[in-house]
Amino acid sequence: MTPRGRTNQLLYQAELLLDVAPGTDEHAEARRMAAEEAALALVELALESLLREVTEHARLERHDWRELLGREGAGIAELHRLRELAARPESWLGRLLQRIEALHESTGVARRRNVAQPGLIAVGSSAALGDEIRACLEDAKLEIAALRETSQEW
Repeated sequence: MTPRGRTNQLLYQAELLLDVAPGTDEHAEARRMAAEEAALALVELALESLLREVTEHARLERHDWRELLGREGAGIAELHRLRELAARPESWLGRLLQRIEALHESTGVARRRNVAQPGLIAVGSSAALGDEIRACLEDAKLEIAALRETSQEW
């Protein structure tokens, strides 16, 4: 499989996991949380695959996203573009990297949904993790197309 094919496969699999219906039994909440964290783990693998793909011409030995998107990462135009996105917390990449970092922490990233109790007014409306990942993936796909185009010029 080509690096491009692997990136596409991982993104597709992440989306499939987000589409899995959690059901209505006593395990539904745990199943939803597991699917969200699994999808995010696949997104992390897709990010490394993307980095391998867009830096193929540079023949880098390693493709760890922390290294390549860090300050000391290679001076490749596609990486510079991704570094700029990663530095903006509101960007799709900034949000995904925050969630991926949380995924590696002992508390994880998926959270139980607050079930409103009668007589209480729910305050706040953070987007569900799955919805946030989906939105980031949609934005990522647009960026990936542009990165692939500039990478192919090499």
